[in-house]
Amino acid sequence: MTIVMIVFVYPIVTLLLYALSPLADSWAVWHRTLVLTPITVSLIVFVVGPLIAKHFDWFLRPQN
Repeated sequence: MTIVMIVFVYPIVTLLLYALSPLADSWAVWHRTLVLTPITVSLIVFVVGPLIAKHFDWFLRPQN
C-alpha cells in the first residue's frame, strides 16, 4: 500500500510544486509548505485515497 500511495502522491506533489513555483519563487520554504500541505492532503484524502481503495480493493482485501 505504501508503494502504491507513493506512486500516486509523488506526481501530485511535483505538479503542485511546479504550479506554485512562478508565484512563490521568492518565498521561504515554510511558506510554500504552508500553502501546499492543505492542498496536497485534501487531494490525497478525498481523491487519491478513494481511487486507490476502489481500484486496488483486490490487493488490499484478498478473497480467501
